[in-house]
Amino acid sequence: MHDVVIVGSGPTGLMLAGELRLAGVDAVVLERRSSQELAGSRGGGIHSRTIELLDQRGIADRFLAAGKTLQTATFGSTQLDLASLPTRHPYTLALFQNHIERLLLEWVEELGVQIRRGVEVTGVSADDGGAEVHLAGEGPVRARYVVGADGGRSVVRRSAGIPMLGPDATRSSLIAEVKVAGEPGQQGKVDSRGIHGLYPMGNGVVRVVVTEATLGPAAEPTLADLKQTLTDVFGTDFGVHNPIWLSRFTDATRQAESYRKGPVLLAGDAAHVHSPTGGLGIGLGLQDAVNLGWKLGQVVLGTSGEELLDTYHAERHPAGARSLKYTMAQSLFQKADPRQDALRDLLGEVLRVDGAGTPIAALVAGLDVTYDLGPGHPLLGRRMPDLDISTASGPLRVYWLLHQARPLLLEFDGRALELGAGVGRVQHVAATYDGGWRLPVVGAVGAPTAVLVRPDGYVAWVGEGSADGLADALQKWCGGAGR
Repeated sequence: MHDVVIVGSGPTGLMLAGELRLAGVDAVVLERRSSQELAGSRGGGIHSRTIELLDQRGIADRFLAAGKTLQTATFGSTQLDLASLPTRHPYTLALFQNHIERLLLEWVEELGVQIRRGVEVTGVSADDGGAEVHLAGEGPVRARYVVGADGGRSVVRRSAGIPMLGPDATRSSLIAEVKVAGEPGQQGKVDSRGIHGLYPMGNGVVRVVVTEATLGPAAEPTLADLKQTLTDVFGTDFGVHNPIWLSRFTDATRQAESYRKGPVLLAGDAAHVHSPTGGLGIGLGLQDAVNLGWKLGQVVLGTSGEELLDTYHAERHPAGARSLKYTMAQSLFQKADPRQDALRDLLGEVLRVDGAGTPIAALVAGLDVTYDLGPGHPLLGRRMPDLDISTASGPLRVYWLLHQARPLLLEFDGRALELGAGVGRVQHVAATYDGGWRLPVVGAVGAPTAVLVRPDGYVAWVGEGSADGLADALQKWCGGAGR
């Protein structure tokens, strides 16, 4: 019997597996694919907060070396300035999913994560002692907890009976990487259907995105479907042939009613599906994984009670819902329509006012996420800034202290706060910091005297000249001694 079974080795599943391994939990990943290789590059792009999460684990440089940074994002037709956001990574990283998965796989293999490939999960059944994961052609695998990271058509979610709620699709698009006859160059067009484009990728391969005339069926599209749709839009099919990858996506926006049902939890696309507009999907999944991993680890190891897992849904469901609202709003502008053009133009006038676009830029970047941890200092429930601090060991970045996914108590006034019994996992670091404290959207805030930072990088307690509330925060977020 495993502590945790993760179904799916996409970006979310791999990130969660790494987090659980850092927590010292026995977790196994079950993956239907025989290898990690993807057919085609798929989607891609990660934003500031996701890059920060990778930085918290000491692996951001691998991703930055493989991709290209872009310091603007677009909402409607308005360019949003990411460069002024208060983060070490004020940009989007253009990097396709096949590279993201490859780099995450390298990391989890270094950690010793167990991945079983060529395994098809057919269902999950839960009981008082945990859950059984049913497999095609072999006996079930038993675990205390099962996490569905198996995509928008999640078998785990359907087996658990967790409904997906949200608006149905209004249009569908084909996306493909195909060979072409000749070199058509980059092509782009926006009409009443939506956005269409061809983007050369080299070696005679183009990436194609084209909106269908009517909502396509749930079945996988064919090369003939792609040829016909290209001809309808551009008057030619560009001689496309030998598809490397061909798929259909829609603007349906759905979110799981609950991210947890007993021993079954959902993360990534299994918990939320939406238009790929804005490139938020991979980042949302990685953020789910980092929020869930340490909590699940503490519960499995007995350092925290089951109630800690309830905070996963309480925190990530609202964060996901906000991002889904953004993708729905953004997708409205992706077709030619005089009414929507009027709205886009007026919105652009508003967003060009100094500072008006900052809240949306922070939303896209993932830096505006605030978990409701009650009243208090503006830092409470927000991600900890990656400060350059001075310690007895020399200068450090805060995120370096999070590489092992351990809670961190940082003191800035030289006091020796009492941690109490059973919290030996908490790093206790005295430091000084001479700069100003600035948060996305909020702006400058008063300097705290101490902060308790959770393993996911969010601030669980803020000291303002005293230790009031620290004992309760330690108990809630760090638990007891465990096994």
